[in-house]
Amino acid sequence: MGVSVETGKKKRKGPTPDINITPLVDIVLVLLIIFMVVTPQLEAGESVDPPHLQNVDPSSKTKIDVLMLTYTKSGRYFVEKEQLPDAAAFEARLKQEFARSPNRRVMLKGDHATPYGKMREVFGVVQRAGFRGVALVVAQKNGDPNAAVTGGE
Repeated sequence: MGVSVETGKKKRKGPTPDINITPLVDIVLVLLIIFMVVTPQLEAGESVDPPHLQNVDPSSKTKIDVLMLTYTKSGRYFVEKEQLPDAAAFEARLKQEFARSPNRRVMLKGDHATPYGKMREVFGVVQRAGFRGVALVVAQKNGDPNAAVTGGE
């Protein structure tokens, strides 16, 4: 904060304050940048790189109400963005979702480095919960993740 002392014919009782807002603007801009960088990371959860395919069905890009499941290469289960502790809790949550809306479509997002046997176990859990089938999230070969989804029903 700066102070300016006036001299001249008008006499004031003391110095008049002069507020410098430049440091305040600097701090606000730094905080804005921090939030812009951190917020997408909070929403994403754990990073999953889906398998890459060359010829992806373009009709599968339509927006429908789906239940998004994620199984990471480290063995973590997610329903939408909620992490579940183990396979039993994952299956219980899927049964709740099936009871709520049995015709809802299920999409499974798995990392390309996840062994096939583990992904097959996740398929089995989804089937035991009552869902008819599962669609797999895949990426276009050009590297655009989540470019398309192909069915596995």
